[in-house]
Amino acid sequence: LTSMVTISLGFDASFVLWRRGFQVATFSCLKEVLSPCVPALSCYSVPLPLNFTSIHAFFCSCLQTTIMRQIQATAFVDIIDDVTVTVSKKIVTVKGPRGQLVRSFKHIQAEMVMVSPKKMRIDFWWVSRKELSSVRTCCSHVKNMMTGVTKGYLYKLKSVYAHFPINVNIHDKGKSVEIRNFLGEKIIRKVPMYEGVTAKAGEKDEITVEGNCIEMVSLSAARIQQSTTVKNKDIRKFLDGVYVSEKTNITE
Repeated sequence: LTSMVTISLGFDASFVLWRRGFQVATFSCLKEVLSPCVPALSCYSVPLPLNFTSIHAFFCSCLQTTIMRQIQATAFVDIIDDVTVTVSKKIVTVKGPRGQLVRSFKHIQAEMVMVSPKKMRIDFWWVSRKELSSVRTCCSHVKNMMTGVTKGYLYKLKSVYAHFPINVNIHDKGKSVEIRNFLGEKIIRKVPMYEGVTAKAGEKDEITVEGNCIEMVSLSAARIQQSTTVKNKDIRKFLDGVYVSEKTNITE
């Protein structure tokens, strides 16, 4: 037989045991033990066998589901030369010789302030171990933005084919790429570039994709590579396509 054990944290922090819909017992528990363990638990009901072992197991399960949180996590980002960084309501603006990048961090529960013109401070409060990984991620995003407005990002893609030569043409002043004769197909693959990204013709069977934002550049390169995905064939044998061969900066 099972009973419904209801834990009620009131002034007396008592257990109220219910069995077959009738109140059979009420006894006080150790308030100094219960309150620190589950302070946010106001009322919890679960069917359990009416014995000491089941009650002990229930308490152990409550303790195991408690998430350990860190009170505060702080990180600093040093601003490099020739770059100006401003923060307003978790919107970061980075200006440099190559242009300007803006990124919003409103989806992250953090405080971002400029403690000096050359240093940014990022504070996280009451974070779990999983949320703690966002600290270094925010710093990396800001550093990538600073690198983008100073050096820029450049991805090189190379055409690989066994028999049918792949023809890659640049259109709209580098805003779109057309791929023809892939595996001898008549279809023309048109790949638009993301905002702020330009495609250029390189050496033989090579094109370059460049821009200031690393996300837009990498996504544009991925669009080109995925447009030549081989379908309904063994990809170990049919290796034709346009692949990313090198990732570097525009200016060293």
